[in-house]
Order: sequence, then C-alpha cells, then structure tokens
Amino acid sequence: MSTSSAVKPARQAAKGQQTKAVIVDAALNLAAQVGLEGLSIGAVAELTQMSKSGVFAHFGSREELQISVVREYHHRFEQEVFFPALTQPRGLPRLRAMFANWMKRTTTEIDSGCIYISGASEFDDRPGPVRDALVESVSIWQAAVLRAVRQSQEEGHLQAEADARQIAFEIHGLILALHYEARFLRVDGSVDRANTGFDNILARSATPDAPPAAPAAPARKLRTVR
Repeated sequence: MSTSSAVKPARQAAKGQQTKAVIVDAALNLAAQVGLEGLSIGAVAELTQMSKSGVFAHFGSREELQISVVREYHHRFEQEVFFPALTQPRGLPRLRAMFANWMKRTTTEIDSGCIYISGASEFDDRPGPVRDALVESVSIWQAAVLRAVRQSQEEGHLQAEADARQIAFEIHGLILALHYEARFLRVDGSVDRANTGFDNILARSATPDAPPAAPAAPARKLRTVR
C-alpha cells in the first residue's frame, strides 16, 4: 500500500470525527433549550445545514444522538467543574472549589438549561439507554462530591462523625433549588441564598482546623420577578 493511499482513510476518519463533533455540539445546544426529547435528526440536520441522511449516518438513531449529547455534556461538565477543582488541596479547599465551579456553570445554565436536570424530569420513569447514560453521568458526579466531603473529614476539616452522605445530599439540593428559584420563578437573590446555604452546611460540621473560605466573587445578578 502506498503512503498516499494509507493517508486518505486517516484523513477521511478525522473529517468524519470533526463532522460528528459539529453535530453533537449543535444537538447539545438544541437540547439545552428543548430538552433531550426535543431532539430530532431533522432538527439537528437543519441546524448544521446537513441532510437528514448525513446526520443519521453518524449516529444510526435518534437514541444514539441523545446518548452522545449526554456524554458530551458530561465531558464538558467535568472539564469546567471537576478537573479545575483538583488543583486545590484535598479537603474543604477542593470541596469549596467544586461547589464554586458548579455554581458558576449553574448560573449560566439558568438561561440555557441543564441537561442533567431537564433529562431527569424527562427520563425519570422511562427505562432505556438514554436514562442509563444520564444516571451514570449524574452518579459519577455525585460520587465525586461525596468523595470530596469524606476527604474533608479525613483532613480534619469536617467532623468525622458527620453524615457525609447527608452533606452531599444537601449540597446537591442547593443546585436543584437554585434552578427552580432562578430559572423557573426568577426570584432575585437566589444565587446568594445558594452560596449562603453551602456555607451553612459546612459550618454545621466544621472543625476548629477547617481552613477559612476565600472571599466570594460577586454573584451574577438575575432577572427579578415582576
């Protein structure tokens, strides 16, 4: 086989991956607005100015497109929220960084929507591969939060006898409440209340050795209820 004939399939594969990435990006943006159930091969084809058959060739079904969107959302979530927090020391500094990054992403999603939250509403009682992909992604993140709480106990920042699962549960609950208050009800001050709630959760179980929190950045101002 000549060098040129070997390079051609590699280029075609790379181009195919690039095209698939463009499709997933467009589908993710659409799903943020209309939900995973609102996705269709036709709608994505229109957004990307491709034929329906061209989009279908990359995924084979609407379900596979939905799963690809969930996985891409999870990848971006990890890149923005989880991995940057790993630069912080184990314990409360890392847990605080995770929550701060989570809040930063959440405040932008108040306008665009969260795939995890909308997906849970759409697929909570619908078994299948899409629900499985959502459950897997959310479970990975919840496990990371729980691990950060337990590491805070190991570092002596939180009381060893504190219920780590309860702490992680309440932290997750703050994000859900923020979406409801800010995205649905448009209540002013929701971001500040979520941050205050997080501080209160930690304060309840903090030890004298807990490192102080860094000064918080100004909260994004949201539209108020008219």
